Amino acid sequence: MELEGWEDGLLIAVLSDTHLPARGPSLPPGLVERLNGVDRILHAGDLTSMELLAILRRMAPVSAVHGNVDDPDVKLLLPRTRIVEAGGFRIGLVHGDGAGGTTLERARRSFREVDCVVFGHSHSPHLQWVDGILMLNPGSPTDPRREPRGSFALLRVGSRLEGEIIYI
Repeated sequence: MELEGWEDGLLIAVLSDTHLPARGPSLPPGLVERLNGVDRILHAGDLTSMELLAILRRMAPVSAVHGNVDDPDVKLLLPRTRIVEAGGFRIGLVHGDGAGGTTLERARRSFREVDCVVFGHSHSPHLQWVDGILMLNPGSPTDPRREPRGSFALLRVGSRLEGEIIYI
């Protein structure tokens, strides 16, 4: 696992399951507007291609993991799990695919001693404190499946962690 450290007072955009270009030619304009001005971007996998990673890196520094349908070059570049530190908080990043249990259960089992687990795979937004750990799935901005609209999340890091699901 890679460990990165950041200072506090950050606004972090959280994405997953963008599936570009298969689910559209580009990120939705409403998402792009919100990404301008964030301090960091976390992506929980299924970017699909390296082109999206390059686009995101032009907006803010990116930490990402690969998902189950990412291209082979994405899987070679990005780890399956990663821990980032922000303002003294430890954030685990994983896609959440695999066998046994629900996506939420698999994501939680992926880490020990973290304050937040960011995950994807289900395309369904989820924001819940479980045993003192913030479980955050931003949904998908481009392939909402069972949701009425696409979504992503914002994670505010200060004296505490606060997450918010944003529908676009």
